[in-house]
Amino acid sequence: MDKSNIYQEDAVPSILKQVVKSYTDRGIYMVAFWFLFFMSLITLFGPILAPYDPHFQQTDLLLTPPSWADAGRVDYFFGTDDLGRDLLSRVMAGSRYTIGGALLTVLISGVIGVAIGAIAAMLRGIRSSILHHLLDTILAIPSLLLAILVIAVLGRGWDTILLAVTIGLIPQFIRVSHQASLQVLGQEYVRMARLDGYSGVQLFQKIVLPNMAEALITRFTAALSSAILDIAALGFLSLGAQSPAPEWGTMMANGIELLTRAPWVIALPGAAIFLTVLSINVAGEGLKNSFKQLRVS
Repeated sequence: MDKSNIYQEDAVPSILKQVVKSYTDRGIYMVAFWFLFFMSLITLFGPILAPYDPHFQQTDLLLTPPSWADAGRVDYFFGTDDLGRDLLSRVMAGSRYTIGGALLTVLISGVIGVAIGAIAAMLRGIRSSILHHLLDTILAIPSLLLAILVIAVLGRGWDTILLAVTIGLIPQFIRVSHQASLQVLGQEYVRMARLDGYSGVQLFQKIVLPNMAEALITRFTAALSSAILDIAALGFLSLGAQSPAPEWGTMMANGIELLTRAPWVIALPGAAIFLTVLSINVAGEGLKNSFKQLRVS
């Protein structure tokens, strides 16, 4: 059967296809995407892919330089730390703490923040005004400082770190979803949906949420990079994961005294943090520009 189009107009691709095409047209965005895909595999399968146990100590191989140095060894490609532990294995295993923990906090804070922000946007009167001014007050406090305040009240611990970072990110998602929901609710098609008998839940699921996807995706990428930096910073300040956990910030804190003698001990986890955050920001900027180009066209 002939499936040729009898109309003169070309078939309009879906929004997803347009966004993907616009994104893949820029090589730098794809570099960031594939790096994040690689880091996702490391986060999921790091302990399996790691060449050594991240906690295994080789007392005769303390502070072994990377393999490209004169005194380096090929079987310890990035060298060892002051306890003889393989740095590459520790960085691969530590991605579960830094990247995995950041992803978990962003997902939880995103669900809570979007729900509260959307509900607040549907409210009217003094309740919406109180929430608006309360958010302005909370957002004036940096997320890292807010996390430190939570740790000061609840004490140290990995669970406390995740809770503290989550609490610090929730107001950001509330603000973004609140503003995006207000913008969507002011459109004419929302009024028509109300006249058609849409309930509040149906209105949120079928109209509000799909139309604020762009703002949420942009906020998600920014929050993910912020969460990675917060978790690493708390670990560097000895408020996060404690040794011997191979969290990247904790590894940098443990190696700070060896900076002049063995710079590779602090360089590798620092490079992992830098490249991961940079890739997330580039990928997020690519998504933002793809949606913007879609609106212009």
